[in-house]
Amino acid sequence: MSPTTILIIIIIYFGLLILISNLVSKKSSDNDTFFKANKNSKWYLVAFGMIGTALSGVTFISVPGEVGNPDLQFKYFQFVLGNALGFIIIAKVLLPLYYRMNLTSIYGYIEQRLGSISYKTAATIFLISRTIGSSFRLYLVVIVLQRYVFDAFQVPFAVTVLISLGLIFAYTYRGGLKTIIITDTLQTFFLVSSVFLTIIFVCHSLNFSAIEAFEAVKNSNYSKVFFYEDYLKGNFVLKQILGGMFVTIAMVGLDQDLMQKNLSCKNIGEAQKNMFTFTTVFVIINIFFLSVGALLYLYADKNGIAIPMVDGVARTDYLFPEIAFKHLSIVPAIIFLLGLTAATFATTDSALTALTTSFCVDFLGMDKTENQNKPNIIRTRHLVHVGFSMLMFLVIIIFNSLNDKSVVTMIFKVASYTYGPLLGLYAFGLFMKSKTVHDKLVPIICLLSPAICFIISKNSATLFGNYVIDNELIIVNGLITFIGLLLISKPATENTRY
Repeated sequence: MSPTTILIIIIIYFGLLILISNLVSKKSSDNDTFFKANKNSKWYLVAFGMIGTALSGVTFISVPGEVGNPDLQFKYFQFVLGNALGFIIIAKVLLPLYYRMNLTSIYGYIEQRLGSISYKTAATIFLISRTIGSSFRLYLVVIVLQRYVFDAFQVPFAVTVLISLGLIFAYTYRGGLKTIIITDTLQTFFLVSSVFLTIIFVCHSLNFSAIEAFEAVKNSNYSKVFFYEDYLKGNFVLKQILGGMFVTIAMVGLDQDLMQKNLSCKNIGEAQKNMFTFTTVFVIINIFFLSVGALLYLYADKNGIAIPMVDGVARTDYLFPEIAFKHLSIVPAIIFLLGLTAATFATTDSALTALTTSFCVDFLGMDKTENQNKPNIIRTRHLVHVGFSMLMFLVIIIFNSLNDKSVVTMIFKVASYTYGPLLGLYAFGLFMKSKTVHDKLVPIICLLSPAICFIISKNSATLFGNYVIDNELIIVNGLITFIGLLLISKPATENTRY
């Protein structure tokens, strides 16, 4: 498929999203619409749209790409099982708390439980974590667009990033969450459809029936799921499940982005129904993503396709687009493009909205009654939206100059450092009801914990007899934060026990 054709499809795609945005926000684009979608979202739309937000372009490209590594194969599914346990805990523990307190920003819990400085610290951790994580995810799709589209037009990488963020800004800055609920539903449809259709097209190219494809994947060197032979390695099953569970609790349950969608449902019952439905579909979809990876490698083996090289390094992130754009027919290529675009932009648009919401609510107090009628409050929100767009632009440019690993590995490694303190803060708040903290010391604890974890991670093999810390690093981070908070704790007053 030619770069011009790809570009035309992208223009049509975003034209449709901008049209939907204008229709949705035509009646109202106030802060209640932007932050909470007027508290009137349908649970089934939220559940379906969350699939696209949770999966992202990382799942779409990096997860299938890593299947070819003998030490990884279907290892990611161990992590997914941990994710499912995390989603259940969120639905049963965190969502009832957020609804009971009627929160717009979930970090309002920390304010009431631990104090205003702790509150600002938690919100700051989210802003840093989500900006970095979402920038990584967007980076993944931008490098694909750059390689297969914009290089042909000699467009610089920085301009490609600006165009991508500009398009996201165009359909999110007015309607915010209310727009995202609708556009993410559409984008998830493209994402899910592309997974199933890609499997069909690759199977057809390999002359496999559905049963033959299943057997071929099962008997291949790419489909090992559970790694239990060596607990010292990062792929050990218990590490992956525990890491997946705690990463999910932190990156979803303690993250304004996905929780903001849940809080837009009418009541806790609908929010929990949404979460349980989403969890089931999430697990099933990831099985298919891993299957796509195995089939792509079988296809590459049969047709002598090598993993694309970038600066002398084999990049598995490029295998899926390489096969889709250069070796399959135009229809599978279009389907891949729509799926990739939908996966990544469904994540980024939601994150950009959540970042704007958190800053406006947690730092500017726009949800407070005395501030809601201030002049130019909508204009201020728009400026914040622009500010986070530009911040993500800078992070992507920096990451492009540094990255030399698979993006999926980088995202969860960074999450272990940035989300760990949030895990510790909420764990202390929920389990130490008789205690609160000396508020001014909390930022110090939340800075020291990741620093200590970095030292432990770098020296884990030496310190623990060749034991390699992987996704469970977030547990260590949260535990160190929890212990640090205990050291600066004091008895709680009646009005801080939530």
